[in-house]
Amino acid sequence: MKRACWATLAVITGWGMPLSLLAVTSQTIQVSATIAAGCLVVGGGTNYGSLAFGSYSSLSTSTVSVALSSGVTLQCTPGVTLNMSVNGGLYNASGRHMQLNSGSAQVAYQLFQDAALSQRLGISQSVAVADRNANNLTLPSYGRGVVQGNQPGGTYSDVLQVQLSW
Repeated sequence: MKRACWATLAVITGWGMPLSLLAVTSQTIQVSATIAAGCLVVGGGTNYGSLAFGSYSSLSTSTVSVALSSGVTLQCTPGVTLNMSVNGGLYNASGRHMQLNSGSAQVAYQLFQDAALSQRLGISQSVAVADRNANNLTLPSYGRGVVQGNQPGGTYSDVLQVQLSW
């Protein structure tokens, strides 16, 4: 029996090494992360949408209003203000214009920040993109064009550069 106890003690102590005293120590580990506030543009690639005024007779005269159709979703960190500005386009000598793709005739148009068309969006004017849902922001772009009649037939277009900042 004495021999069995001695063998058990040898296994527990590491085959004859002295028993170490149990000690409890405590130290800290630093844990941290930095989250950069910002915004994310999802979808759309290089095209944020279109303002399609539609088709009209070259003899019609009317004022046409449209909203931006967009495949873009904007998401921002809560508390971050997203700003947008839109340049004057390719044909902006005296305001924004769409130009006949196969000629020089032009149709004037304006951009607005609101659906009521009461707040103009000037050339390169920075405006806040405000919404209650920071995960589903939309660009506030509405257009109004004036079809003047007696315009040459064809497709009129322009390209606008949108800049987002936060």
